[in-house]
Amino acid sequence: MTRPLVLTLGEPAGVGPEIVAAAWRALNTEPLAFAVIGDAALLRAQGLAVSEVNSPADALDRFARALPVIHRPLPAPVVVGTPDPANASAVADGIEEAVSFVLSGEASGLVTAPIAKAPMYASGFRFPGHTEFIAELTADAPYAGTRGPVMMLTARDLRACLVTIHVALDQVPELVTAERVARTARVVHESLKRDFAIARPRLAMAALNPHAGEGGALGLQEIDILIPVARQLRAEGIDITDPRPADTLFHDDARATYDAAICMYHDQALIPVKTLDFWGGVNVSLGLPVIRTSPDHGTGFDIAGKGIARPDSLIAAIRLASEMAAARAR
Repeated sequence: MTRPLVLTLGEPAGVGPEIVAAAWRALNTEPLAFAVIGDAALLRAQGLAVSEVNSPADALDRFARALPVIHRPLPAPVVVGTPDPANASAVADGIEEAVSFVLSGEASGLVTAPIAKAPMYASGFRFPGHTEFIAELTADAPYAGTRGPVMMLTARDLRACLVTIHVALDQVPELVTAERVARTARVVHESLKRDFAIARPRLAMAALNPHAGEGGALGLQEIDILIPVARQLRAEGIDITDPRPADTLFHDDARATYDAAICMYHDQALIPVKTLDFWGGVNVSLGLPVIRTSPDHGTGFDIAGKGIARPDSLIAAIRLASEMAAARAR
């Protein structure tokens, strides 16, 4: 690795500091490196060696011996398990600085530890979450491809990509438009080639309705929207199936037939991902000028500081970001 990753510490009162420390212990002998933006005192409190640095680039020659940290002290004391809105602006500033390191080329990708939305909103944060914030921070950066963001969740051999994300189920049908489905598929197709080194990506489209609408008896979205979109995409050279019943799309044999599934709504993607690997799933933002991954879990206030938080998902997110950066560099 010639350029390290940059990690954000996320909500300081959550499990972020302990899973970041555990990830460094698990990865410091592997051929990758990362620097963390956050309060160095929180990481020293995890009982590991910390080396304060000024840039992610400084991590390369220190990572094997100590966790490189770009020290950004917090304005308020941290009470483990209890978020403080006074620290929310520092959390947002850390994300913004990490994105700037990737855009400048000092880091090859970004891995974000979980944030707590309520204290962020209380402090004036106006974005639904990480993904939308990073999309705005990178809006003016050059990007050769279809713009996202598109959320992908990965677990083992499954990549599940979302057309709609955090919306009520009764809003999904009106949001599953031809334009939205086509853009999602184009972003995923391009990303699989660029970031996953898959020369000829195969996409499977999940139907919206049971039994793919049963010829219109159980819904018309497949006939009116999804099948025409699939035909249009195939005419563009994208290998994508017609909508397939979601209840038969995720078993072992089915997953072997595609590289990513285009899912219409949140639980359609998240249930199979979490069933396959509850602890090791990864959230990936596709279609952005920067590589960004994240563990697929929250801040864990109820277990923070108890030494039981599992770092599996963060470790998987770091490894995947490293692999994506290598693929994009090629």
